[in-house]
Amino acid sequence: MPIGESLSARTLLDRLVAFPSVSSESNLDLIQFVGAYLEGWGVPWRLSRSVDGHKANLFATIPATSGETRRGGLVLSGHTDVVPVAAQPWTSDPFTVTERGGKLYGRGTSDMKGFCAVALAQVPALVANPLPVPLHFALSCDEETGCQGVPSLLIDLLADGIAPRAALIGEPTLMQVVNSHKGCYVLEALITGVPAHSSQPHRGASAISAAAKLIAVIEREDQAAMTRQVPSADFEPPRSSLTVAMIDGGTATNIIPGRCRLAWDLRLAPWDSADAILGRIYDAVETEIRPALKAQHPDADIEIRAIATVPPLRPDQTSALERLALTLTGNNRAIAVSYATEAGLFQQEGMDTIICGPGSIDQAHQPDEFIDPAQLDACADFLGRLFEKLRGGALSD
Repeated sequence: MPIGESLSARTLLDRLVAFPSVSSESNLDLIQFVGAYLEGWGVPWRLSRSVDGHKANLFATIPATSGETRRGGLVLSGHTDVVPVAAQPWTSDPFTVTERGGKLYGRGTSDMKGFCAVALAQVPALVANPLPVPLHFALSCDEETGCQGVPSLLIDLLADGIAPRAALIGEPTLMQVVNSHKGCYVLEALITGVPAHSSQPHRGASAISAAAKLIAVIEREDQAAMTRQVPSADFEPPRSSLTVAMIDGGTATNIIPGRCRLAWDLRLAPWDSADAILGRIYDAVETEIRPALKAQHPDADIEIRAIATVPPLRPDQTSALERLALTLTGNNRAIAVSYATEAGLFQQEGMDTIICGPGSIDQAHQPDEFIDPAQLDACADFLGRLFEKLRGGALSD
């Protein structure tokens, strides 16, 4: 059996946090470090790179006792990117784990290098004593920019016939079991008007006026979503919501604006349909807004682009992984969260998917982000007992 370097979760956390894998930068140094660690234990791994090649997802598998690597088993998934620290009032180096007051401070300690560290620390024991099902590790890029890394990873796996049965996403939940979250759809409208002197509006077409019409349509859908709210749901608010977040356009007060960019997001409750909501917006663009623009000037136009598409995680009453996790954590029931994760993408590919990980989401994206070491211990204990259940036949086909 290959003997690599056995690293504790705390040591791995120190190493992972030291890589400043902000979403705008490459994560390849971190990925190569993890790859070398896995190679030391004889665990094969593969990359799926981003379009520009500067970032990558890592996928690795510890084979089942039978040697099976492709069919079934469990994925432990975490993202490697973190949000920026610029302009945040940190009181210690964000890329060095600093212990004070019984807490571990550093960017990504909770969101979510803590889980990645605990999961990777299990490798030596799992290599020495494999499970009856494959155990997969997925470390993704670009989660913080709209979960843009995992789709290429999943495409790569499916093309190679790798079909895990279940996925555990280790986002920070204070080790509570989460079976539902909202989807996140980010869109932008690029509106081309025709500039003219403001004293001669008939010679131009106002891009900002068209944007105002689109805003009215988006807000109409937000109001309609209020009628579909489910007060008993754990979400806050307990409904889908649409928010216009950015608008930029115009040149001067005496010029008909020749351009405008509008960005908005849809936070989709699992009981709603993104196709239906966005379809009504697209219909309004095609039947109302574009014709009105073209009537002002044939050169005017509007284009809608999808920036991020993150499906919701939907509750699954048949989830064996959820039932198992609830038993192991002692939780009475699974909860819902309003933020979006990669979980919906794994579920969309047919995997039994839940979220459960160390640390608090309240720390995510904050200055002086921290994790309580007790959360790392609780996660390690949870995974150890989960593996014993898998050895007893849980999640076996």
